[in-house]
Amino acid sequence: MSEAEPGDDTQTSGAINLSAELPEIADWLPESLQPAWDLIVTLPIVGGLVVAVVFYLAAFAFRGLVLNTISRLAARTDTHLDNTIIDHLRRPVFNTILYFGLILAVNVAALPFGRVVLINVFASVIVVSWMSAALRISNALLDAFSLDPRITVVEPRTIPMFDLVMKLTFILVASYCLLMVWGINPLGWLASAGIVGIAVGFAAKDTLANLFSGFFIVADAPYKLGDYINLDSGERGQVTAIGMRSTRLLTRADVEITIPNAVIANAKITNESGGANEKMRLRILVGVAYGTDADEVCALLRQIGEANPEVCSDPAPRVRMRGFGASSVDFNLLAWIEQPEDRGRISHALYMEIYRVFAEQNIEIPYAKQDVFIKELPDRLDPNLDES
Repeated sequence: MSEAEPGDDTQTSGAINLSAELPEIADWLPESLQPAWDLIVTLPIVGGLVVAVVFYLAAFAFRGLVLNTISRLAARTDTHLDNTIIDHLRRPVFNTILYFGLILAVNVAALPFGRVVLINVFASVIVVSWMSAALRISNALLDAFSLDPRITVVEPRTIPMFDLVMKLTFILVASYCLLMVWGINPLGWLASAGIVGIAVGFAAKDTLANLFSGFFIVADAPYKLGDYINLDSGERGQVTAIGMRSTRLLTRADVEITIPNAVIANAKITNESGGANEKMRLRILVGVAYGTDADEVCALLRQIGEANPEVCSDPAPRVRMRGFGASSVDFNLLAWIEQPEDRGRISHALYMEIYRVFAEQNIEIPYAKQDVFIKELPDRLDPNLDES
């Protein structure tokens, strides 16, 4: 039974002949069951059915006893990750036992045709079951690690990169196993894929550039979701999505801009939400006329900053004289706010309050103006003008 019989559909060259590599079931049985098995094998179809039923019951028994026992033990732990992993392992473990038994059953039944194909199909089901379970378990692990503060590598911004790498790894390993099961030489496929990859690379170089730039952005993390960034090309907005191909910004005009990652990777980025914390400093420029009491101006500006409820008290607002302008003494009111998106609205409120308070205190805010003085008029007009 371990060799392909004449007339059987043999596998292609290089295939893994599972029917030839499986050991005889009689080698597994104790001596007390050998006579019964010798009687069963005289009828191959009956022997195959017996093997299939036994492994079907064994699959149910293993899933019901062993996995349920492990699941009850895992329920006593503080984390739900182990329960999730066990739940995802139920199907591949059951399929492995069941379809391995079906492979043995087909081998025992000695079907006159289609035996190798059935065995390869059952082996493929086992491979696909484990690949699907691995993909689901990897998603559960990423979700759990992203919520664990002790694991700093896995963050919301790095999850797409890890998810893509793990999915590609599992799919490639499963594909290699399937090719080996069906007797297809993977080296030939890899060589063909290399030639096709070169052609695709030239045709889709912009897409690939965006893809690799997305990897670098996720790894380098110049910004994260929710940050307010400015690009040297003039775009400014809140980061709403970081994909492997593009990044999306929501501007203050509620317009979403999609920027290819290749463009952002080569741009100068100013992250207004970066630094030690997300607070942002406002710089309110104020000029007063020469001769104004500078101490009074500093005190008024500081009071205006401290009185605004949306200005942070830590750090406290501060005032700095910045220089002597052409027609004004220049001051800066430095105030910190919690979120960069409030910059325009809070700046407006501070400017309005400064204008009102300075008007009440008779503090002049100078503006550019020109006065023309005529020193003297000519004694007489130009005679040429009279002639004209």
